[in-house]
Amino acid sequence: MLHQSIIQGSTDTSGAIAVGAAVVAGHAALPAANGQALNGQAASGQRWVYAFGGGGAEGHGGMLAELGGKGAGLAEMARLGVPVPPGFTIVAEASRRHRAGQGGFPAGLTAQVEEALARLEAMAGARFGGSENPLLVSVRSGARASMPGMMDTILNLGLTDATVKGLAARSGDARFAYDCYRRLIQTYGTVVQGVGAHIFDAALEAYKETRGLTRDADLNAADWRAVAAAYRAVIEREAGEPFPQDARTQLFAAIAAIFRSWSNPRAVAFRAVHGIPDDWGTAATVQAMVFGNRGSASGTGVAHSRDPSTGEAALCGEFLAEAQGEDIVSGLRTPGPLAGADTSLEAVAPEAFAELGRIADRLERHFGDMQEIEFTVQQGRLFILQSRAGKRTPEAGVRIATDMAQAGIISRAEAVQRADLPALADSLRPIPDPNAPREVIARGLPASSGAATGAAVFTSDEAVRLAAEGVAVVLCRPETSPHDVHGMQVACAVVTARGGATSHAATVARAMGLPCVTGARMLRVDPAAGVMTVGEVTVRAGEIITVDGGAGHVILGSVPMIRPEPPEVVALLLRWAEADDEGGGD
Repeated sequence: MLHQSIIQGSTDTSGAIAVGAAVVAGHAALPAANGQALNGQAASGQRWVYAFGGGGAEGHGGMLAELGGKGAGLAEMARLGVPVPPGFTIVAEASRRHRAGQGGFPAGLTAQVEEALARLEAMAGARFGGSENPLLVSVRSGARASMPGMMDTILNLGLTDATVKGLAARSGDARFAYDCYRRLIQTYGTVVQGVGAHIFDAALEAYKETRGLTRDADLNAADWRAVAAAYRAVIEREAGEPFPQDARTQLFAAIAAIFRSWSNPRAVAFRAVHGIPDDWGTAATVQAMVFGNRGSASGTGVAHSRDPSTGEAALCGEFLAEAQGEDIVSGLRTPGPLAGADTSLEAVAPEAFAELGRIADRLERHFGDMQEIEFTVQQGRLFILQSRAGKRTPEAGVRIATDMAQAGIISRAEAVQRADLPALADSLRPIPDPNAPREVIARGLPASSGAATGAAVFTSDEAVRLAAEGVAVVLCRPETSPHDVHGMQVACAVVTARGGATSHAATVARAMGLPCVTGARMLRVDPAAGVMTVGEVTVRAGEIITVDGGAGHVILGSVPMIRPEPPEVVALLLRWAEADDEGGGD
């Protein structure tokens, strides 16, 4: 069974996600808990839940409006036989009804979720809330348009004081079990119960100080058990209620919180900038957990089938060993590359690395676009958690479109349409004059190309205040989170001391067309003091710096800019566009 092999660490993939889905009317459908195919209709006639896994799915990739990008993508990948952990997606209409009903679930939803959960338990060979062999799940948001980091995710649902003991016994690794438990308590306490994440961070740092420890990796099973207890005490003190010890209470409260996250301020602001309608709502996907924090051959990462900054046709991305997905997206830990390093995916799990390359190529050809793929590796075994069209710079977009057309993946007309040449002409970003002198004070990852000069600011609120006065600002942060979106929206560039090329800062900056440098590890950004230091150099709030996102440089003062000549691929697209205008077509 899937969950048994996940918990026990089996590398036998012969039964992975295996249920032998039936095919009904040309669509793969999963078996119900009673062995009969579901007709998908509640007594009211409204279908709320679509399952996926076992080589089949009740939904498909064309159901963006119902399942959101994440749910539709998972359904399509399951139908392709891609190794996705099984689960089910609750349709976006449920979140719209939830909002209209002021927080209540629509009729029939709870029963359909319970039925889907029972089928998931049968598929996984584990019981949600069971004390001996607990099934753990995640709940993730997913709108029909990509909104990276704007809504919420909760992992490790189903852990309680009782079930964590079962997980420890089943896995033979108490440290892993209590690490998962403390992660759930912190995320659930923040997202569902409204406790500030910084309070948990402070509690962890205080505990490490009392133990004389500096790294999370230094904590053992007893330490994480003590941290989990400290986190529960934080929730009782700050929220005035306990962390729930019932798995189903956790699950339904998490689903409601994911629905509510559609209306949080950062999501509303993101939709306003990107023209996403407020009435779409979000789907919610419940999925069996896989564990990137399950030992040295485990980890999590984000891969691109092509380079999102340059468009080069080569698998690229980042991998963080012994971690869960939120560790890499948040930017709290800086990941390494997929290949070429001792802790890269290629080094710790070479078979998974090779499989990821094959899957990336297959998904790119199937979906007809460059893919951004979130994945987890557990003890050498690869699982795909999401695949979507990747954010890219305008320059990369041109190269990707032309290369794909020349490879026969898309037509030339489609390439011209995707590249949006008028917008590209306006957005060919300036670069520092290569002949001008400069003082580079820090080097990081070239997360989003282009260059800009502005006043250094260290909080998003300060960025908004100065930008309203007409000041060009560079937002400098230890790392960004979704709470920094309003500051990023008004900044001319972004710098972070932590995080990689697929962190929140990098992904959002590319989507917004902002020059961005991430992972400039030599920087020490102190928002409270209003300073940024590197070696003997101190940059105070309001002082001028320049960001070269293409080179990954942070430069003291201003540098003259030039606008580069359009690359040859732009001229090629123009010729294709002219041929289409003249009726030449492909």
